[in-house]
Amino acid sequence: MQIDKILVSIFQRAFKSITDEMSISLTKTTRSPILCEAKDFVTGLYDARGQMLEQTENLPILSFSLGPVCKEILKQYGDDIHEGDVIIHNDVFSMGNQNNDVAIFKPIFLKNTLVGWSAAKGHQADIGGAVQGGYNPNATEVWQEAIRIPAVKLYEKGKLRKDVWNLIFANIRLQMVQEDIKAQIGACTLGERRLSAFVEKYGLEKFETHKQALFNSTEKMMRAEIKNIPNGIYEGKSMVYYDGKHKGSKFPIRAKITVKDEEITFDFSKSSPQTKGFVNGTYTSTCSAITLTFLQMVNPNIPHNEGMIKPLKYIVPEGTILNASYPAATTFGNHLCPQVADSIFKALGPAIPDRITAGWNHLLCSLFTGIHPRTEKKYVDICFMGLKGGSGALKDDDGYDHIGMIDASGGVLDQDYEMYEQQTPHLILQHEFLCDSGGAGQWRGGLGTETKILLRGGDTTMVVFGDGDVEKNYGLFGGKGSVLNTIGLKYKNGKKIVPMSKDMIYGIPDGTLYRQIAGGGGGYGNPKKRNKEKVLWDVKNEVVSAKMAAKFYGVKTKFTTKSPRRKESLAS
Repeated sequence: MQIDKILVSIFQRAFKSITDEMSISLTKTTRSPILCEAKDFVTGLYDARGQMLEQTENLPILSFSLGPVCKEILKQYGDDIHEGDVIIHNDVFSMGNQNNDVAIFKPIFLKNTLVGWSAAKGHQADIGGAVQGGYNPNATEVWQEAIRIPAVKLYEKGKLRKDVWNLIFANIRLQMVQEDIKAQIGACTLGERRLSAFVEKYGLEKFETHKQALFNSTEKMMRAEIKNIPNGIYEGKSMVYYDGKHKGSKFPIRAKITVKDEEITFDFSKSSPQTKGFVNGTYTSTCSAITLTFLQMVNPNIPHNEGMIKPLKYIVPEGTILNASYPAATTFGNHLCPQVADSIFKALGPAIPDRITAGWNHLLCSLFTGIHPRTEKKYVDICFMGLKGGSGALKDDDGYDHIGMIDASGGVLDQDYEMYEQQTPHLILQHEFLCDSGGAGQWRGGLGTETKILLRGGDTTMVVFGDGDVEKNYGLFGGKGSVLNTIGLKYKNGKKIVPMSKDMIYGIPDGTLYRQIAGGGGGYGNPKKRNKEKVLWDVKNEVVSAKMAAKFYGVKTKFTTKSPRRKESLAS
C-alpha cells in the first residue's frame, strides 16, 4: 500500500488527541488530589504488540512505564485476551515502576481482531502494606510497602470478577482508591471507543501500514538528533544519600554514555549495588528517568511513539540500586530520577553544553496521614506545595520557578489551597517563592518556595522522603548553586524536630507548626554577565535581594530588598 504522508501526520495527531481526551476524563472523575489536582498519572495507546502509539504524559517519570507492562501482559496471557477484559497491574517485579502507581489496561478489538490497547496509570493514595499512603522508610522488602498485583483481570469478557476486586481492595485502606480505579477504567473505555472507531474508519490494513510509517518517521527524527552529538564515550556521576537504615551512607550513580553515529547507549552498570533499605529503583523507573532526561536535550516536536525510543539502548543490571532484585523495597525508585538526570547532564555537558541545564533542586517531601476530625475519615496528603523547588537554568533561559509536579497543574499552585484545607484538617499559613533561592548565573536558576502549615487534628503521622537536604544542586559554567532543602516541626510546647530525609514521625500533636524550604535551581554562566536590566527587575520583584545582586551580579540598586534569614532556627 502506498503511504500518504499527510495521513501519517493525521494518525499522529489523532492518537495524541485520544490520549489527551483520556487525560481530561481522568482529571474530571478521580477523587484523590494526587490525581485530580497534581495529575500524577499518564494515559496512553499501544498497538496489538504493546508498541507505543502515543501518550499524554502528565507526570514525566510515569511516561515510559506502560509499554513494558503491556508487553508483559501479552506474554502472560497469550491468546487469552478478549473484548471486555480489564487488566490491573502494579507489580514492580514484572516491569512495574512503583507500587503506588497502579495501571489499568483494556484491549481494543475490531471484528474479533486485537488492534491495540488503551491504558492509564496513576499514583494511588494507598496501596496496602505497613504504612498508610504507601511510603514506608522502614521497609526492607516489598510486602512491607504494598499489596503486589501482578497482571490480573478485573473484568473478563465484560463481566466484573467480584472475587478479584474484593481480594485486592480488602488490602487497601481507602475507599477512594476503588473510585479512582473505576475512573481509570472509564478513561481506558474512552480510549477503546475512540481508537476502535478510528481503525474502523481507515481500515485495518491502512492503520497498520501508516502506523509503521509513523514509527519509521519518528525513529528517523530521533536518529538525526543523536547524530548531532559527537561520537564518543561520556561519563558522569551523582550521589544518593542515606538509605533509611545507615546514617551517612552514600550510593554513587554512574552513567557511561556511548554515542555511535545514530544510536546512544546509557550504561549504569557501575552504579552502587542495591541498598538494604527502601532507597532502590526498578528497571522501568530508571529507564523512564533516562528517557525523559534525554528528551530535554532533543527536538521537543518529536512524536512520542515506539519509533522515538528505538535508537536508545539501556543497560541497567539487576542487583544495582537502579534495578533492585526481588524482594527488595523499591518505593523510593521514582525519586532517584534527579540523580539519574544529574549523571546524564554531567556526562553529556562537555559534548552538548548548549542543550543541558544546571542542577535541578532535589526532592525533599512530606506525606501526612491521619483521621480528619470533622469527617472522621482517613486522609492521605502528599505536600506538593514544597515538593520540588526550582529547575536549573540553561543557555539563553532562566530556570522554571517551583516546578511542582512538572505537569500542567500549575507549578507553585500545584495544590489548590482551599481544596487542601477541605481534604485535610491543616491550615496553610504561608506558601510563596523564596527570595535568593535561585542559583546566580548569566541565566538564573528557578526559584524555590517557603511553606508554613499549621497541623491540626492531632495524632498526625508524617513521612519524609527525598535526599535534597545533604548536597545543594550545582551551577554550570560559572553559575552558582542554590540553597539546601529543609523541613522542621515546632510543637506548641516549644519542642523542635528536624526529621531525617527518610523518616517517619508519629503522633504529631494539634497546633504543630510545619516549615519547609524547597531550594531553587542552579545558575548557568558567569553571573557578572547577566543583563543588568534583568537583575534590577529581579531585585524590584523580590526575586533577588539587593545584597545578593551586589555580591554575585555586581549590580548596586536603590531597592532595599533583604535576603531571608538563613541562620534562623529551622522550625521558627
